[in-house]
Amino acid sequence: MQLNYLPNIKSPADIRGYSNAELHELCDELRNYTIDTITQIGGHLAPTLGVIELTVALHYTYNTPKDKLIWDVGHQGYAHKLLTGRYDDFPTIRKFKGLSGFLKRTESDYDVIGAGHASTSISSALGIAEGRHQNKEDFRVAAIIGDGAMTGGLAFEGINNAGHLGRQLLVILNDNEMSISPNVGAISTYFTRLISNPLYNRIRNEIWDLTGKLPIAKTTTRTLIRKVEESLKSLIVPGILFDELGFRYFGPIDGHDLDEVLHTLENIKDIQKPVLLHVLTKKGKGMVSMNVENREYHDDAVKYHAVKPNGKKPYKIEKEVPKSTAPVFQDVFGKLTCEIARNRKDTVCVTAAMREGTGLVPYSKEFPDRYYDVGIAEGHGVTFSAGLATEGVRPIVAIYSTFLQRAYDHIVHDCAIQHLPVIFCMDRSGIAGEDGPTHHGALDLTYMRCIQGMIVTAPKSGNEFRHLLYTALNIKDQPFSIRYPKTSSVEFDENGQAELLPIGSWDVEQRGSDVAILAVGPMVYTALDAAKQIASSGITCEVVNCRFIKPMDTAYLDSMKKKFTKIITLEEGTTTGGFGDGVAGWLLENGFQGQLKKLGLPDTFVEHGSRDQILAMLGLDVDGVVQSIRNLVSEKETVSV
Repeated sequence: MQLNYLPNIKSPADIRGYSNAELHELCDELRNYTIDTITQIGGHLAPTLGVIELTVALHYTYNTPKDKLIWDVGHQGYAHKLLTGRYDDFPTIRKFKGLSGFLKRTESDYDVIGAGHASTSISSALGIAEGRHQNKEDFRVAAIIGDGAMTGGLAFEGINNAGHLGRQLLVILNDNEMSISPNVGAISTYFTRLISNPLYNRIRNEIWDLTGKLPIAKTTTRTLIRKVEESLKSLIVPGILFDELGFRYFGPIDGHDLDEVLHTLENIKDIQKPVLLHVLTKKGKGMVSMNVENREYHDDAVKYHAVKPNGKKPYKIEKEVPKSTAPVFQDVFGKLTCEIARNRKDTVCVTAAMREGTGLVPYSKEFPDRYYDVGIAEGHGVTFSAGLATEGVRPIVAIYSTFLQRAYDHIVHDCAIQHLPVIFCMDRSGIAGEDGPTHHGALDLTYMRCIQGMIVTAPKSGNEFRHLLYTALNIKDQPFSIRYPKTSSVEFDENGQAELLPIGSWDVEQRGSDVAILAVGPMVYTALDAAKQIASSGITCEVVNCRFIKPMDTAYLDSMKKKFTKIITLEEGTTTGGFGDGVAGWLLENGFQGQLKKLGLPDTFVEHGSRDQILAMLGLDVDGVVQSIRNLVSEKETVSV
């Protein structure tokens, strides 16, 4: 498709002189260019396709960047990037050193708040609106949140506070459910036009003020007017809840009808109180099937939420590393949960709107009555699991490492203090790849280690994952965490047998005499490869699989400190408070007189890029570990723990 408008747009100001016909053409260009580019290079596709018209209408109607647009999560922000001066760089999105896949404050003045986790937009937008009030400034604030993100409790906490403060704030609920509400039609459109019309609002307010001045029956008259208005609105729109929370509710409107969206935004943008606009859209509009009767739309929308490169690569792409034949950890998890459920009727699985991402699709289909998706409500999911555990049910909670951070108090207060055996399986631990710092699981080793009574583990492979899950199910009075990265499980036998592991036990993978490498998770294989490579230099390394981060194998540590004067810890997590700190603390307290080097993620937020690129940049690949071994061996022996 020839692009007549998009390449020439350097800022939203460029589109504000467009005619109606030109805006429609621009929407077509945005949709087609996004499909062509993202299917070639990979990235989040369906979410942005659903908000093309809404994005154009917002930047046309609002004076951005003075007016502030806050996008929830950022998956739906690709069109926003294209309209805000990033067209030339768009093919680099989610690539190493390229554009972020989410909104990023350091990337553009138009990215007011960055977010990789859902449900944050309303609270942050309200903070911006209140900051405007404190600073006596004049600009508009709008938050765009999806119906999935509205399942998060934080969104309703923001709504509750916004209704109390009463500041100008537009919340756009982007509802991309599979079916179109019956309210989308002539009656609903007419009603929305009526109640969003400035004349209607002025007359409504004047009548309200007038009834307040009546000498008699003031309360009765106003009560009657309110009941009539609420009855009409509840008949036609589902907005009574938001009205009761202090918001003026408008909609629902068809989010793909550009003219209707423009008309509505123009009418409501200056209402000086909280407003909620309900917009119905189709996730993946223009690409996925619209046959909602047989759920084809739902299946395709999930399929195209994020796409991989299709092989037609006109843009520079890093050479891909050959893939391992072993399944990735998330698929191993899906297989293991089904295996366990067939043998143990007391187990259930709980996730927070991440069925596909955590590998639970097979489980949800085979055991629908034992599968719980709590929506984007991680805190509730953890406390819900604690309740299940009190009744003898064994919940396995599958939540991404960074998403589980949102439920930290629930882990402590509702699970650990209660001595409840909830099992936490944390996907995306370590480097999460192109999703970047909002998704890198840098902190789970640290935040789990410091919780009293928590058992913290990391399998090196899919087979060891099985052993740890069965071991966790054998624990009856402590929470148990298992963390694993977004990568190959290296080794997995689908017909393998589970082995109960002694709590706190490590496994020596290779004997050596010069350097001890204490490695966590799949980094064990990195350590083995590094040890093999450096052996040609006459340096022998003892490689230890430290599958239990807490409790540690203190018996091995005691023997090791007598044998080695040079030790390296290797983890795919932050070294601040992580596994290495635990080892260093124990060695210092127990008289170790040698040197220790901690290798892991730094005390800074790591950028996005492929896992291999990031590990190489941080010196956590084989070559980096080899160099660290050389450096440590060449140093003079001084106490450095």
